[in-house]
Amino acid sequence: MHDLTARQVEILKSLIEEYIETAEPVGSETLEKKHNLSASPATIRNEMVRLTELGYLKKPHISAGRIPTPEGMKFYVKQLMKEKELSVAEEVSLKEKVWDLREKEKDFLRELTKALAERTNALAVTTTNDGDLFCAGYANLLDSPEFFDIDVTKNLLSAIDEINYFQGLFEGQEDDDDTHILLGEELGPKLNGPYGFVYRKYTTPARLKGEVGVLGPARLNYNLVVPTVRYFGNLIEEIAKGW
Repeated sequence: MHDLTARQVEILKSLIEEYIETAEPVGSETLEKKHNLSASPATIRNEMVRLTELGYLKKPHISAGRIPTPEGMKFYVKQLMKEKELSVAEEVSLKEKVWDLREKEKDFLRELTKALAERTNALAVTTTNDGDLFCAGYANLLDSPEFFDIDVTKNLLSAIDEINYFQGLFEGQEDDDDTHILLGEELGPKLNGPYGFVYRKYTTPARLKGEVGVLGPARLNYNLVVPTVRYFGNLIEEIAKGW
């Protein structure tokens, strides 16, 4: 990707944060009014055109505003956002929710998936290499305007029924304990739309492998979701007993 100027970075960051908050395409006037940028509206407009040419923003058909592309979103997550780490109190309460189930693989993963959905207000998904798929938080999807479009919701729900679809997505990705973000085309033909998926692979002491993650709109609240998914992956590895 191209090196961006400090001003372009400032505009991109402000635009993406506005979009994550509102789910609406963002115009230069909004940026100027709400985000205290050190540039005139004309300059902001020109820079937004440039950021579009560079592949970080795109213009939806019916709007004068811009939204981030998957590349723009990834740049934001990797370079610009500040993660909201879980507090010790939050970590303790999450651990308490699942601690008593640590001997029972399926009950543990089911409860953990529920806790992840609650914590991120999105759809949580946990898979195992034995072919299990746990999901929780379906109703959270309806908090996002993107999912008021029945086809967008239907696509997602039908993909979720297929564990093979998910395993296919994971296969192409690096085998590490990093937190991965899939957007746009990376989510394969079924989910090539306004979706975002953050997940982490895990391996338990007894070598069960799988993935834990969160699915939602492409404008997931990444500064909260990324550290939370990472923590849940660590939690499985730390607490799993004999499975």
